[in-house]
Amino acid sequence: MVALVVGAVVLLVELFSGGSGSVGVSLFIVVFALGVAALLAAAVRGLLQGRRWARSPVATWQILQGVVAVSSLQVGATPWVVVALVLAVVVLVLLMLRPVVEATTRDARPTG
Repeated sequence: MVALVVGAVVLLVELFSGGSGSVGVSLFIVVFALGVAALLAAAVRGLLQGRRWARSPVATWQILQGVVAVSSLQVGATPWVVVALVLAVVVLVLLMLRPVVEATTRDARPTG
């Protein structure tokens, strides 16, 4: 999340300093990055509140992160790529553990 916001700020600075080659593309990337960051922040909040819907966006993000990391490994292994891949796998596995699934499905159980 933080990296998405930082990237959006860097793009905005580049845009306003005249370094951007395409204003439209830069603005789209800024809006997209901030939107994804907002979705991930809401998903983290949802996970902490035990909401079932929150697992899906987090899992999707981890899968995308893992795919990008594996693709980057084919070019060359750097510590950042390895860390990203390990984090993606660890978070994805943790999301699927029984305690997490139970904690995030308690709102779906019938009462009484």
